[in-house]
Amino acid sequence: MHSTTDLAAAPQGYDGSGIDGTALTDVVRTAHGAPAWLDGLVSAYSSYGLILFAGLALLAWWRARGQDAQQAVRALAVPVLTVAAFVGSTVLKQGVRELRPCRSLHVVTLEACPAPGDWSFPSNHATLAAAAAVALWFVSVRLGVVASVAAVLMAASRVWVGAHYPHDVVAGLAVGALITLALALPLSRRTRSLAEHFGRTPLRPLVAPDRRQVCLEA
Repeated sequence: MHSTTDLAAAPQGYDGSGIDGTALTDVVRTAHGAPAWLDGLVSAYSSYGLILFAGLALLAWWRARGQDAQQAVRALAVPVLTVAAFVGSTVLKQGVRELRPCRSLHVVTLEACPAPGDWSFPSNHATLAAAAAVALWFVSVRLGVVASVAAVLMAASRVWVGAHYPHDVVAGLAVGALITLALALPLSRRTRSLAEHFGRTPLRPLVAPDRRQVCLEA
């Protein structure tokens, strides 16, 4: 139980439970009634699933680097665009200052209730996942599809563990996708010049394999 002093010291924020708090409560009840192995699997993916997107980005770069310098530039842009989307999400989060469901609804969630001041809207996990997925579409359709499915699952997992309301994750997916698209579209028109620039610098191995190494392997 929180003391009066603790409640007074806690940052005051927006209560978003009126939007879809009932839906969140239903999901939390379902999660508590689900098999332990399922809750464990969803919780693990919710916490560590972003590693998958880092792996997909690395795979996209490794494959592109040996095939096409312009595609390699697009692959190198994946983490940059993802970080940019995260910055946008963080700024929005600090502006809205929505309380976490565990604080507004006082429900017991699978994920421990974050500290006061760790706001809920939008979901940074959903933003990062969506940003990586959209950026990967510019490198590989196949990897883009895989990442898109993984992003939707990430968003759903954040609701399942009670970390976010449904509207938080929907907003996170939208923010990640829109910011990435806004930056990736003009960037895609400059990949040729960027590839040529990289080719004239010591960073050339990032966009093309070392020709000397290729000759040795041949």
